[in-house]
Amino acid sequence: MSRPAEYFQRNRDRHPPALTPGYKTSVARSPRLPLISLEQTTSEITGPVFGHGDLGELDHDLISNYAGDGDPIGERIIIHGRVLDENARPVPKTLIEIWQANAGGRYRHKKDTYLAPIDPNFGGCGRTLSDESGNYFFRTVKPGAYPWRNYINSWRPAHVHLSVFGSAFCQRLITQLYFEGDPLIPLCPIIQTLPDQDAVAQLTAKLDMNATIPLDSIAYRFDIVLRGRRSTMFENRLEGN
Repeated sequence: MSRPAEYFQRNRDRHPPALTPGYKTSVARSPRLPLISLEQTTSEITGPVFGHGDLGELDHDLISNYAGDGDPIGERIIIHGRVLDENARPVPKTLIEIWQANAGGRYRHKKDTYLAPIDPNFGGCGRTLSDESGNYFFRTVKPGAYPWRNYINSWRPAHVHLSVFGSAFCQRLITQLYFEGDPLIPLCPIIQTLPDQDAVAQLTAKLDMNATIPLDSIAYRFDIVLRGRRSTMFENRLEGN
């Protein structure tokens, strides 16, 4: 039996270099020696495969999936879009995961010591599967900006971490989405590491009034393009553009 072909490696010319001193933590994280190219194993290429039966009924609804005695505090939003390939064809049955800070800008994590309070009714993570047409959606609250010690007065724009899981373990792609109109986007040292500034627009969720629910939730559209010239930028891409 022939061995499956390996996946395409990332296009490093389009991604930020590992060492970008303006993003200070990259100094410690970036490799000091040339990278070693490792051949992908059969197990990486062929599995394990995510079990669709593992999803819960409220996994996509961050307003409800951790709520105890009420809804979480914050601006209620919908994040929706499609998962597409480079030819705008839908990618169905893809596992999409998100995690985020609460409306005050604080994560539910023991190492997050920002002074904003923890919301007892907000867990900050969810997941869903794209349908046969590649569509997905989440209900959540808009995350707040938060300070970080890159410079004396650095703030991360409101953002949501997003993971797309393919048919094999090594096909997990991770990125962040931002929100249209946020004045902190051009000031963020992490975003400034992108050599292709057109990618910033591809990482920005657009206001979508047609999907907004009156008297309930504002909607933002964020299409996830896996490959091609218009592909979404990913932090750990294993497949080339």
